[in-house]
Amino acid sequence: MSLTARHLEAAGMATVILGSALDVVEHCGVPRFLFTDFPLGNPCGKPFDASMQEAIVVQGIDLLEDADHPRTTARTPFRWSDDESWRDRYMEVRSEDMAQLARRGEARRARRVREKAEGRARVD
Repeated sequence: MSLTARHLEAAGMATVILGSALDVVEHCGVPRFLFTDFPLGNPCGKPFDASMQEAIVVQGIDLLEDADHPRTTARTPFRWSDDESWRDRYMEVRSEDMAQLARRGEARRARRVREKAEGRARVD
């Protein structure tokens, strides 16, 4: 997304990146970046928390309007949890979960095969 934003900016279209990978996005040099210190994949807030998600999107739009210099980074005021323990558990695969994850993976692969055969999924 960072490179796409730079390309769009070069073509005259203003952009804002919403993300959680501060070091990566800043390294790419996007014009405007709204950083949310949440687990990757959740830049707009917690799942099902519509008020938080709306506030983050509004903050992104405000950044689009208010940024006064290139490579502006703003931060949302939200926290994922009351403590930082989520960082230690993020993407953790516990041994007791491995069998269930394997079953879900097999089911997903089987579903994709069916969807491709029915023309409902892109063929790689």
